[in-house]
Amino acid sequence: MTAASEVTSLPEPPTQKPWSGASRSGGRRPFRVVLIKPSRYDDEGYLVSWFRSAFPNPSLACLHGITTAVAASGRLGPDVDVSIDVFDEANRPAPVRSVVRELQAPGVRGVVCLVGVLSTQVPRALDLARAFRKAGLPVLMGGPHVGGSLSMPEVPDRDLDVATELGVTLVAGEVEKRLGDVLEDALHGRLKPLYDFLGNRPDLRGTAWPFLPPLSRARTLGRIATFDAGRGCPFACTFCTVISVQGHESRCRSADDVEAIVRANLSTGARRFFVTDDNFARNRNWEEILDRLALLRRRDGLAFSFSLQVDCASHRVPRFVEKAAEAGCQTVFIGLESLDAAALEGAGKRHNRVSEYHETVLAWRRFHVVVQANYIIGFPTDTVDSVRRHIEILKRELPIDVVSFAMLTPLPGSADHRALSGRGEWLEPDLNRYDYAHPCRRHPLMSSEEWTGVFREAWRSYYTPEHIETILRRRYAEGQGTGKLVGQLFWFLSAIRVEGVYPHDSGLVRRKRRTDRRPDLPTETRLGFALRRAREVPAELVGLARLWRELRRVEKRVHRDLDRTA
Repeated sequence: MTAASEVTSLPEPPTQKPWSGASRSGGRRPFRVVLIKPSRYDDEGYLVSWFRSAFPNPSLACLHGITTAVAASGRLGPDVDVSIDVFDEANRPAPVRSVVRELQAPGVRGVVCLVGVLSTQVPRALDLARAFRKAGLPVLMGGPHVGGSLSMPEVPDRDLDVATELGVTLVAGEVEKRLGDVLEDALHGRLKPLYDFLGNRPDLRGTAWPFLPPLSRARTLGRIATFDAGRGCPFACTFCTVISVQGHESRCRSADDVEAIVRANLSTGARRFFVTDDNFARNRNWEEILDRLALLRRRDGLAFSFSLQVDCASHRVPRFVEKAAEAGCQTVFIGLESLDAAALEGAGKRHNRVSEYHETVLAWRRFHVVVQANYIIGFPTDTVDSVRRHIEILKRELPIDVVSFAMLTPLPGSADHRALSGRGEWLEPDLNRYDYAHPCRRHPLMSSEEWTGVFREAWRSYYTPEHIETILRRRYAEGQGTGKLVGQLFWFLSAIRVEGVYPHDSGLVRRKRRTDRRPDLPTETRLGFALRRAREVPAELVGLARLWRELRRVEKRVHRDLDRTA
C-alpha cells in the first residue's frame, strides 16, 4: 500500500463545533460528547490554568480522534447528531454550569468524559464529577491513574472508590476499538460501573488517529501537535506506570498512519510535533516511520520538526540517531534518572549505564539535536551530599542542554507503589501532591524537609548564570544558534522560579479564578481575591522580566566573546 492511498482512505480532519447552545439538528437526535482533560490544584488550592498552556494534551487528542471516528461510522444511529466539545483545563477551565445547562436541554442526550486523568489530577477530576453527577449527568473517567490502579487490585484506592460511589463509570485501558460500545451504552442510558480493557490491548495500525481541533490547539504555545507512534515499553522501571497500562509489548502505528497524522495537522497550521511514545527507540517500526518522515521533508518539501523520548541506550541502535535527525528531530528527551549505578539497579533501570552517558549525549549532539534529560532525586541511596555531588558532575562532565529535576514519586500503578503499600509504609494520601515536586513517601536517609530542600537546590545550583553560559557556549562551539535553547531555558526556569509549578504543568500568563479552588478550602471574598491578584500579577511579570533579562544578558556575553566558538 502506498502512502497516498492510505491517506485518502482516512476521514477528513475533524472540526470542533462551537460551544454556543444546544444543537439544532433538524429532527435528528442530538448527542453531545464533552471531553474534559482535568488540571490540578496548586499549593494554595487554585486550579493550575493558563491563557496559553505549554503543550496540547495527547490523551485529549487521542479521545477526540477516536470519538470523531465513532461519530463518522454511524454506529450510534442514522438519526443521531453527534457533537464533540473539547476542554483542556490547562488552558480552558471546564464551564460546568454551561455544560450542565446544555446537556439538560430538552431532547438532548450527552455524556461527560474525564480523559487522561493523571494521579495528581484525580482530586480535580472528582470535584468535576461531583458537580456533573449532582446534575444527573453520566460521567466517564479514564486515564493512567484509573488503568494503573486497577491493574493492581490488591492495592486499595480510596479515590476510585469515591468515584464509584458517585456513580462515575470507570474506564481502564485503551479504547481505540471499544469507545463505540461505551458511547452506545451512554446514549441508551445503560452505562456499566466499569469497563476494563487492560487485558486486551489493541493493535494500533489503521485505528483512529490523534487530532485536536485547531481551536483547542490555538490555546497552546507555538504551532505544536502531539501523537503517539506506538505504545508499550520492554523495560521494568519500578517507578513507571506505563508498563501497567500499556504493557511490555511494542504496538505501533504504521508509517502510513504517521504520514496521515502529520499531513492532517500540517493542513491546520501545526509545524512541530511532540511524539509521545514513552520510548520511541523501542518502537518496532521506528526505521520505517523515520524514513517516511524524512521523505516528506526531502521529496515533498514539508516543513516540520518533532521531539522524541528515548532511553539511554538509543545511541546503540544502528542508524537510529542519524535517521531521527534526518527526519526532523530537533529535541530529544532522555531519562538519565541518576548517576548512582546502585540506584538504577534497584529501580530496574539496568539498561542505563552511567559509563555511557557521555557517549549517549554526544551521539545526539553530533547531529545538533537539543538534549533534555530527566534526573530523579530521592532514590533510597540518595543523600543531600550525594545529590549535591552528582549535580556538579552533571554540570562538569555531561554536555546536556536542559535538565529537568523530579522527586521520586510512587505513582499508583507503579511497582514502587505496590511494594510500599504492601509493606504498610506511609504514602501521601492527597493525590494532588503526586506532581514530582512534593515528597509522597518517607525517605530512608533524608527528612521531608531535607529532600524538598535539596530538590529545590538542584534547580538553583544547576542553572546558575555561569552554567547557563557554559550551556550556550557549547551550542556556539557546534556552530548552532542559541535562540531556541534560550526559549527552552526560559520555559523551564520560569515555571520553577516564578510560577512555582513543575515545567510540564506550566504555560504563559496564569489564569486564576476565585471560584476555581479546592472545595475543602475557603472561597475568598471578591475584595480579598482582587487584592491577592493585584500583588501576584505584577510580581509574576517582574519575575518573568528579570529572568528573561538574565538569560539575554548571558546570551549577549557569549555573542560578544571573540573566542565563543572555541
